[in-house]
Amino acid sequence: MAELQLKSLEKKYGNGFKAVHGIDLEVQEGEFMVLVGPSGCAKSTTLRMIAGLETITGGEVRIGDNVVNDLVPGKRGIAMVFQNYALYPHMKVRRNLSFGLKIKRQPKDRIEAATGEVSGILEIEELLERLPKQLSGGQAQRVALGRALIKQPEVFLFDEPLSNLDAKLRASMRVRITDLHKRLRDEGRPATVVYVTHDQVEAMTMGDRICVMKDGHIMQVADPRTLYDRPANAFVGGFIGMPEMNLVPAVLTRDPDLRLTAGGQSVAVPDGLAHRLGIPDGAVTMGLRPQHLTLVAPGSDGAFDAKVVNVEFMGHEINVHARLGDAVLVAVVPTGGMGAEVSRGDLIGLRPDGARIHLFDAETGKNVSLTNHH
Repeated sequence: MAELQLKSLEKKYGNGFKAVHGIDLEVQEGEFMVLVGPSGCAKSTTLRMIAGLETITGGEVRIGDNVVNDLVPGKRGIAMVFQNYALYPHMKVRRNLSFGLKIKRQPKDRIEAATGEVSGILEIEELLERLPKQLSGGQAQRVALGRALIKQPEVFLFDEPLSNLDAKLRASMRVRITDLHKRLRDEGRPATVVYVTHDQVEAMTMGDRICVMKDGHIMQVADPRTLYDRPANAFVGGFIGMPEMNLVPAVLTRDPDLRLTAGGQSVAVPDGLAHRLGIPDGAVTMGLRPQHLTLVAPGSDGAFDAKVVNVEFMGHEINVHARLGDAVLVAVVPTGGMGAEVSRGDLIGLRPDGARIHLFDAETGKNVSLTNHH
């Protein structure tokens, strides 16, 4: 296995459109790196440049000690798993798995041993004599995974591999792929993985680290907990987390007490937030995670009063949607508390956890509440 480096990587098309804007990224040997972002953020374009399926118009891709910009895909030491599986329809599973090794003229006993090992790891031994058209979506995805695994490449590349599967199968395949990655690491055969998805739940549950992209730029690279607790900007804060972070226009004032005003209401800035602020008064975007809002009686200290517009019963919790000025906030509350009694049209209080409020610069989106924040 090898580490992967992207240095000032660019993609510019003939019509002048720039899809990737000089990004830098390092993926350590054996690391599971997820590229995530909304449709059109250039995560798949970036992956295809690593693979050699898109031409690179600036910067370099380095795999191990080699700059691979000018190498064809087959010479880069990569294996790719696609969204559509890309199995050979006329070949049985056994031959689909072994075809890459046959092309490389590997000895027959080596091919048979590798096919047996990979099919055992992925529990597809009973599928070896079937054609792709006889496989379910989950089975076909495991065969595609096996075909990549059998090559023992320097780097594995996954392009939205689970997006064609139903929700239940997607969840089980997430576990299967991450378990496989951990097993190879434990066996001393670490697999370097770059995995593209638009699904932030997939990203959070699978990645050692996550690279959040927007419009061909990298917004932040960090482990899942850091992205959730310490988003570098409002985009990352709003993209990572379910339900998504509430982003509310607000004004920070010191007159003389530190206060936040939103939706025509003003509350004292809690100590948990005040001690880490080193910014002047003025317009900010207040970030409140739904899980960090507590339902209280209207008029309570440190709370914003809001009118309930919708209540979603989720089984183990309740999502309360309530209007504060022009914004609608979502609060995730336990089924056993006040949430069980609220209904549309009620006036409620929403008290943010002071240590968990994020303030973002209204113009740049940068998180200005991370100073001294642990």
